[in-house]
Amino acid sequence: MKLVRVILRYLEMPLKEPFHTSYGTEYNKDVIIIEAVSDGGSRGFAECVAGTAPLYTAETYMTAWSMLENFFIPALLQQHFNLRSDLMNIRNTLKPFRGHNMAKAAIEMAIWDLFAAETHTSLSELLGGQRREIPAGISIGIQPDIPTLLDKVRGYVAEGFQRVKLKVKPGWDIIPVAAIRESFPDLPLMVDANSAYTLGDARHLSELDEYHLMMIEQPLAYDDIIHHAHLQKLISTPVCLDESIQSLEDVRKAASIGACGVVNLKPGRVGGFAESLDIHEFCLANKMDLWCGGMLETGIGRLHNVALTSLSGFTLPGDTAPSSRYFERDIINPPVSFSTPGTLPVPELFGTANRLDMRYIEQLCKSTKEFPLANI
Repeated sequence: MKLVRVILRYLEMPLKEPFHTSYGTEYNKDVIIIEAVSDGGSRGFAECVAGTAPLYTAETYMTAWSMLENFFIPALLQQHFNLRSDLMNIRNTLKPFRGHNMAKAAIEMAIWDLFAAETHTSLSELLGGQRREIPAGISIGIQPDIPTLLDKVRGYVAEGFQRVKLKVKPGWDIIPVAAIRESFPDLPLMVDANSAYTLGDARHLSELDEYHLMMIEQPLAYDDIIHHAHLQKLISTPVCLDESIQSLEDVRKAASIGACGVVNLKPGRVGGFAESLDIHEFCLANKMDLWCGGMLETGIGRLHNVALTSLSGFTLPGDTAPSSRYFERDIINPPVSFSTPGTLPVPELFGTANRLDMRYIEQLCKSTKEFPLANI
């Protein structure tokens, strides 16, 4: 299989409702959709999860577009991908270019998707997945008040979500957690701070211990693994790392000093499927809890996350929810939806091309650029 053409599309997708975190509020989903085409005419798709502003990571969809256009697509165009090992090796081709994991993941995952289509292989099977269904959790943004929060939790519990994650920040942490726990004493519950605290807040964060949370996700700065290890010694709630994990080496270092016992794996954040698979194997071998996080993905990213989560080492419900959680209308058809309450099916997906609503994609598309190749 030879990669002969790549198309970039920039879309603006309206969110069903604003999503509030300690970083700020998102009203729309700015997303790059990347299409990869083989010499056999097969098509593969992926999305870039970089946001509008450099808040979650240093990347934005604009920096990702630039890196894809000027470096990553030229490095991979014309290349042959005939074996699974060729897919695993894409990251080595891109390794000389520092950083920009989300842009790297977009082109890498598009080629995996393309290979699944070209070889008529289920993406889940190609990744090594075995499960036919996966449990789904839900992420709840910062709410205006406690009654609104409890109404949302009540609704999601009724829908069957198997765990609830609450976004927290200073001033919105202990009180909302206590309110949820009082109303839902047996609910699997976790919190996500998105780096909103410092080690000086350890005593305050220890107040969460009495609520028996599954974990506290990324309480401290993204580049501060050492202080996360110190924090874990001061609180009993397990620490989970998200923004701090950019690679397998980051997981190894964090585990070696006791900075986390739980890993949130987002393929876009670590550079794609290949690095994700290595992190999965490490967590499996070291008996570390692992789950797949979310980045408000469109249906393309959701289908990719579902395929990845079908691997046996994912021990906890992830953030991948049905499309209807975030979008009135998704860019895939049918949208991602529950097979039974709280459970997502793992489809036999030979790439995502056949699920795309291309007419709707073109309606949302604000700009596009094609990278054709002469002398095919």
